[in-house]
Amino acid sequence: MKRTEINELGEFGIINRINSKFRKNHKTTILGIGDDAAITNTDKELILTSSDMLIEGIHFDLSYTPLKHLGYKLVMVNLSDIFSMNCYPNHILINLAISNKFSVEAIDEIYDGIKYACDEYNIDLVGGDTSSSISGLIMSCTVIGYGDKKQISYRDKAKVDDIICVSGNLGRAYLGLLVLQREKNKFIHDPKNQPDLSKYKKVIEKQLRPKARKDIIDFFNSNKIIPNSMIDISDGLSSELLHISNSSDLGFKIFEEKLPIESEIYSLSKELNIDYMEAVLSGGEEYELLFSMPLDKFENLNLDKIDITPIGHFTKNKKRILVQKDGKNIDLNTKGWIHF
Repeated sequence: MKRTEINELGEFGIINRINSKFRKNHKTTILGIGDDAAITNTDKELILTSSDMLIEGIHFDLSYTPLKHLGYKLVMVNLSDIFSMNCYPNHILINLAISNKFSVEAIDEIYDGIKYACDEYNIDLVGGDTSSSISGLIMSCTVIGYGDKKQISYRDKAKVDDIICVSGNLGRAYLGLLVLQREKNKFIHDPKNQPDLSKYKKVIEKQLRPKARKDIIDFFNSNKIIPNSMIDISDGLSSELLHISNSSDLGFKIFEEKLPIESEIYSLSKELNIDYMEAVLSGGEEYELLFSMPLDKFENLNLDKIDITPIGHFTKNKKRILVQKDGKNIDLNTKGWIHF
């Protein structure tokens, strides 16, 4: 029997392979695998469901990740999937597999972080499961939200000439990870070394304690805006742009000079000896929102009090172009974070 290595298909090849084995059995299933959250129907509203895992050694390193931050982040990465559909999450379920190297107090730390996130975002923890593990700490969260069918934003509804926008600024989470990895290696080689991370506070916080952008959805609601398309940036800007582009069967053109990049990204990238555009385009775990809307609606927005930046537009042709500061056009084929 032929053996196919997982990395031959990659994350989305695996997802498509799984999806091909299943069919919808219920009329209440509106959307299954293929977007940031599944959608099911009730008599009055749609139910949105999404789930993510965090696995020790893959998604986090406990040598520099506080357990309370980890619990908080677990909730954030899941809430972000519902916000990216232009809806609000209400409930979560937490599954936890933990080894005997952890104490009861360690579990308390994890759930303290989860509770902090629930309190901050008005979320109910309604269940879950716990189990033992022989392969490190494994955590998963399922989030449930609700929304009117007219308000939901999908990946496949971008339109020609839509303005492409992004919330926040880009590159910090990836650079925060690189800083933490660098300081860990320094400590391994010299245990007497005590890192001073004070000047890296913003990038480390973005990596360890990201914020799901509820405020952006609040802004949309108050301005009666429904983005034509939207996705959260979990695997990198370029990867998420390609998702919307492929789903909507469109190309795009974005401009380097328009990308929201803070000055520290340039200086820290130089310090870490990487191209700052690698952090901006391919760095994952931002959990900012990438979305599109018609030009006339964008021009009527008051952006003085919200950090939304236009970075380009979708095009009828299928080219995916980044216009560099020097005016040179390059094909944007960066894939973002590779899971397998």
